[in-house]
Amino acid sequence: MSEPLATNAHDAPETLPRLCLSALARHAKHDALSHRSGGEWRRISGAEFVRRVRAVAVGLRGLGVRRGDRVALLSENRPEWSLADLAILSLGAVNVPIYTTQAVEQVRYILSDSEARVLLVSNRRTFRHARAGVEASGVDRVVFFDSDSASEVEGATTLEEIERAGAEEDASAPATFDESVDALEPDDLATIIYTSGTTGEPKGVMLTHRNFVSNVQAITSALPIRTSDVSLSVLPLSHIFERSVFYVFCWNGVAVHYAPSVDQLAEYLKDVRPTVMTAVPRMFEKVYHRIVKKGTTEQGWRRRLFEWSLDVGRRHAEIRDRRERVPPLLDLQQDVASRLVFAKWREGVGGRLRFFVSGGAPLSPALSYSFFAAGIPILQGYGMTETCITSANRPEDNKVGSVGLPFPGVEMKIGGDGEILVRGPNVMRGYFNKPEETRAVFTEDGWFKTGDVGYVDEHGHFFITDRMKELFKLSNGKYVAPQQIESLIKQSSLVNQVVVVGAGRKQPAALVVPDWEALQAALAESGEGGGARDGGRLDRAALARDPAMVRLVQREVSQLTSTLHDYERVRRVALLADEFSIDGGEMTPTLKIKRRVIDEKFGARIEEMYDGAGAKEE
Repeated sequence: MSEPLATNAHDAPETLPRLCLSALARHAKHDALSHRSGGEWRRISGAEFVRRVRAVAVGLRGLGVRRGDRVALLSENRPEWSLADLAILSLGAVNVPIYTTQAVEQVRYILSDSEARVLLVSNRRTFRHARAGVEASGVDRVVFFDSDSASEVEGATTLEEIERAGAEEDASAPATFDESVDALEPDDLATIIYTSGTTGEPKGVMLTHRNFVSNVQAITSALPIRTSDVSLSVLPLSHIFERSVFYVFCWNGVAVHYAPSVDQLAEYLKDVRPTVMTAVPRMFEKVYHRIVKKGTTEQGWRRRLFEWSLDVGRRHAEIRDRRERVPPLLDLQQDVASRLVFAKWREGVGGRLRFFVSGGAPLSPALSYSFFAAGIPILQGYGMTETCITSANRPEDNKVGSVGLPFPGVEMKIGGDGEILVRGPNVMRGYFNKPEETRAVFTEDGWFKTGDVGYVDEHGHFFITDRMKELFKLSNGKYVAPQQIESLIKQSSLVNQVVVVGAGRKQPAALVVPDWEALQAALAESGEGGGARDGGRLDRAALARDPAMVRLVQREVSQLTSTLHDYERVRRVALLADEFSIDGGEMTPTLKIKRRVIDEKFGARIEEMYDGAGAKEE
């Protein structure tokens, strides 16, 4: 007879379906998952979600999905993503997630390379974006989450139809599902996640049930995640970070609320009022710059109070970060700043957030100090698709600028060339159909070579300085780590995005996408001019060439990089009118910069900077 799914709180099932479904049954929450539909929140209880996973799994089996088959999933964040994920895994099949923003050719490549038989897609709009790639891939069947979208493809069906058929069969023969789950082994393949391909063809990372489950247990033992916690899921579930976190939250009984996009983040934060949440630096940068912009556009004493509070908060946070005694007067000033200014920051993220966990890219220390001062701790962590989540700061031991301590059971060390190496049950099986590439990223004694350069301090905190492939050599033979410099420049409220360039040159330079409103206001305040306008609207193309604008940004950049070695200082900048984007090809679906693309696309502007057309340090 099949073992019941519900377990006690100390059990540690070794496969993802048992881990998640047993936890959902054990916690028995009425709001295990929630999403907004028609302006109202729709709550899904743990029991309902388990029933639906069973039904969808049996329904997929009715479509011919069997153990080992690859099933692709193309959808934005919504409960159906997690529902389909656990249903696929319960059959012993393999989930192949695809970003909704993925280029058509990459969609085709992923589907073809993984040999996916079935594609689950959210809606008509998402399918139309990827249609050419899907049709060229040889997928047998398309299943839509939205029931009104199936007419888009001949022979397509809907999740609702599959679930209804599966529910009927599960009611009459429950052993079908139970036996499928019982047959799973920890080392069975759970997913193939394709890397974002910043430097070439995407590689399919093979992760097993053991990889994920060990990671869930390690994170749970290290971070104070409570059954009473409420989370807002806004990062793509296609990404290893958010997906792993969902499993962690599921196991610990956290109520998960889905936000469909970052564009609606502010609204959802006020609505959900999360207590724990994951995010990426780009989100924090946008929130921070919006707060600073609002504070510095106030008049008179309000602006002075904001600037004073920001200065007090940063100094207070830096001293605490150094584990030094805070002077009594500064403590008193921080208390005043917290009540008069920072209380509004806390309210802006819902008013009850215990901590954020940040991953995916370096986070500016100045930004971290500002949120820390506001009583909104950001715990920076680290991981890769190939390693799951390997480390993070802890609330009681949050070292700003670091990616924290390794989680229990995960080994991390610095190799002879400064590269960070990782070993443990969380590390991938290898790259799908790429044995040579797999061998190349492991040492002889089994350490995974991350490609990240860093160091570890005397307390065991790891610091990432850059990607080995992104380090570039100047003409004087010195190496430059662009991410470190970019992190400093991003502290400016005038800077929206920045990419540091300069391989083979005497000095690094920067391509800057400004925050145009902030820059326009700063220029007007400086008295250097009003900027170019076209029909009453800002003409960004003209502003990007405006000498006064460029000088203003250059002064800011020079100040922010003044603490660096002389050869690292950015002495020239060029302004770009439009943001780097996924659609423009400059960013990956995980919001990483494609430096090779930017070097090619903006080669003329880079040449201009070094030929003297860009602003020089004054």
